[in-house]
Amino acid sequence: MKKILIVTGGSGGHVIPSLSIYNALKDDFEVRIATDIRGSKYINKNDYKYSLIDVPNLFSNLLLLPFNLIKFCISIFKSYKYLKLNSFNILISTGGYMSLPLCLASNLLNIKIYIFEPNSVIGRSNKLTLIVAKRIICYDKNLKGISKKFSNKIYPIKPLLRKEIYEYKKNEKTSLNKKKKILIIGGSQGAKFFDQFITKMIIKLSKTQNISVLQQVIDQTSKESVKELYKKNHIEHELFDFDEKLLIKAVTHDLAITRSGASTISELVHLNIPFVAIPFPYAKDNHQLYNAEFYKKNECCWLMKQKDINENNFINLMTTIFEDQNEYSSKKKNLIQFAKENTWEKNRSKLIELVNEN
Repeated sequence: MKKILIVTGGSGGHVIPSLSIYNALKDDFEVRIATDIRGSKYINKNDYKYSLIDVPNLFSNLLLLPFNLIKFCISIFKSYKYLKLNSFNILISTGGYMSLPLCLASNLLNIKIYIFEPNSVIGRSNKLTLIVAKRIICYDKNLKGISKKFSNKIYPIKPLLRKEIYEYKKNEKTSLNKKKKILIIGGSQGAKFFDQFITKMIIKLSKTQNISVLQQVIDQTSKESVKELYKKNHIEHELFDFDEKLLIKAVTHDLAITRSGASTISELVHLNIPFVAIPFPYAKDNHQLYNAEFYKKNECCWLMKQKDINENNFINLMTTIFEDQNEYSSKKKNLIQFAKENTWEKNRSKLIELVNEN
């Protein structure tokens, strides 16, 4: 039986896809995950076999660069020993700087390397690894940021979601009711703007629209502040900072206002929830903008850049969405069409086929 190591960086955007890959392959292969301390907080140790590997961020502090460079070289040596000791046949990297030592060591050991890139532009670590990788698994066949000489390495699949998402009942409403149910997902990095500006806009919209909100907030302090504002303005609301079961609640909502992390918007698309994308403007390589543009091109969402947003154009867009049932219905139909062939079994089969190729 082939032994597969899935290597993942420390953010939720890296770890969550690695868990989906693990679940897709675990019944046919011996699979393990390697991550760092940051990534471990997203992994339930009772459900997944994983190892912790400490890798320094080379450029987190330029004063410490010489010291971190030494630590990085040591991590390559440790990765080499770990890979050899466990006799892995295949390494799958979902990116992040912590993946680099294991990818370099895998190349030295002639272990087959695959890259997983859920964004519409290749990440920096994956771009470095692409030179030695056999394939790059991605959602966008026109993946940005790669040289044409590597285009033959692209292995497109449908967005790979958490297995339980495929089991959720989809949102089947094709028109808006009198009460507009809005889901607001700011994300861990970008929720401050949502807590402040979007909350203010919801209050303004509530003067002319019947609105209820399910909203992610950045922390407890913000939660209390937003809660007080909504109570004062008589807006029905539920607030959360992190909720694994969010989309079970969210599936009844008419519209999402969201950042554009690959996992989040892929899940919204699959559940047929139209969304206004406001990409986090400081994301590396501006990948959230490219993610949103991919779905905008397929007429599945509305897109607003944070730097261009003001009170008037945001209120105008939301009012248009609420009042133009034809546009809303069109977005809904496009979502249904886009997601209809995305099934757990099809993606699982594609990954198994890839792992078994010569």
